[in-house]
Amino acid sequence: MQIRFVASQSVRIPVVEQPVPIRHYLRQPQRLVKALVDPSRTEQLSPERFRLKMRPLEFMMLRIQPTVDMRVWAKPDGTVNIVSVGCEIRGVEYINRRFSLDLVGQLSPHEVDGITHLTGKADLTVSVELPPPLLMTPKPILETTGNGLLKSVLLTIKQRLLHHLIADYRHWASDTNQSEIAVQGQQVLSPQTPTA
Repeated sequence: MQIRFVASQSVRIPVVEQPVPIRHYLRQPQRLVKALVDPSRTEQLSPERFRLKMRPLEFMMLRIQPTVDMRVWAKPDGTVNIVSVGCEIRGVEYINRRFSLDLVGQLSPHEVDGITHLTGKADLTVSVELPPPLLMTPKPILETTGNGLLKSVLLTIKQRLLHHLIADYRHWASDTNQSEIAVQGQQVLSPQTPTA
C-alpha cells in the first residue's frame, strides 16, 4: 500500500540588522546550511549541492535514516531556495526502493516599517510503500503518525533557524565588518611608495 505524508511550516523572524545587511549573508548557501543543520551530518557536494544525513526516524516498528541531497541557492535580493534533488534510505533496501522525499523551501528578507523580517515556508512530502507487517495498521493511524513525524522534522529546522541562523549572521557580520575596517586601516597606514 502506497501512503503519502505531508507537512508544512512557516516562519517570520524580526532581524536586528548589523553593519552588513542580512541579504549579503543569505547569499552564502554553505553558511545557511551549516546554521540550519548540524555540520557533522552535512557534506557539501558542490557550491549549491549538499548531502544531509538526517537523524534516525522512528515510524511504527520501522527505524529509518534518510540521506537527502539538496540544492540550495540564493538570488541577488537574498532570497534562498531549497529543493531536495535525491534521497536514499540506507540499510533498509525494501523501503529505499519504494520511498520518495520532496522538500521545497524558501526564505527571504523583507523590510516592513524600517524593520527587516525573514519570512519563509517549507513543504515536506514523503511517499512510501509500506512493508507487509504494517499493512494491517489502519490508514488514519499511519497518516497521523507519519504527518506528525514530518512536522517534527520541520519544527526542528525552524528552531535552528530561530536560534542558530540569527546568531551566525550576527557573528559573520561582526567578523566581516572588522575585516573591512582592518583592510581600510591598512590602506590608510600603508607608506606611500616614493616616486623617482
